[in-house]
Amino acid sequence: MINIIIIDDEPLAASLVEDYLADFPEAVIKAICHDGFEGLKAIKEHNPDLIFLDVQMPKITGFEMLELLEKAPAVIFTTAYDAYAMKAFDAHALDYLLKPFSKDRFAIAFEKFVKLQGNEEKPIETILSKIDFGGPSERIVLKDKNEIKIIPYSEVRYLEANDDYVNIYTAEGKFLKNKTMKFFESTLNPKQFVRVHRSYIVNLGEITKVEPYEKDGYLLLLKSGAKVPVSKTGYPKLKQVLGL
Repeated sequence: MINIIIIDDEPLAASLVEDYLADFPEAVIKAICHDGFEGLKAIKEHNPDLIFLDVQMPKITGFEMLELLEKAPAVIFTTAYDAYAMKAFDAHALDYLLKPFSKDRFAIAFEKFVKLQGNEEKPIETILSKIDFGGPSERIVLKDKNEIKIIPYSEVRYLEANDDYVNIYTAEGKFLKNKTMKFFESTLNPKQFVRVHRSYIVNLGEITKVEPYEKDGYLLLLKSGAKVPVSKTGYPKLKQVLGL
């Protein structure tokens, strides 16, 4: 048996997947969810083998939902927007169904999963490690204790490297995200954020003063009172964006 969860905010689209799965007796639908939060709960409860996941949904997107999972099942993306197709395929997604998709096209996607059963490679692990979850989003989605926290980029004061994680500082406090500084450097708006140090990215709107520090070094004084070091390579970038 193949345990399946369907996650799509459009009831008709979810029903279509349900109807198509009726042709496969080994498919067992454990839940049908209409937003990412429902999907997270259902995945935790049922531990499915495969999910059919819409990308654009209310509250959190399909990509953001995947990012919040500690261990994810295999995924077949379903969406009406082809703008995400290249991103999904670049990340070696199992498949990507562009709505409206036919029964034959659906069958091809499902058979891909069936053939992968028993394969040592886990497609979803590749997705989670390589996919650009930032996309067109202007926010950070993370888990804070037992809650899901959504932080608009505009509320970020600065970011600090922390091994394989990044500390995100806002007016509410410090939050931890399992991403790299390189990811945020390529995702954040370069007109608003600048990497001033190997371990720091700063929101330009938070800077109140640039102070000399030790030999050829500088410190940024932020509105919050925090002080952030500026490296020799970071200072020219800072000067450029500040027009100094």
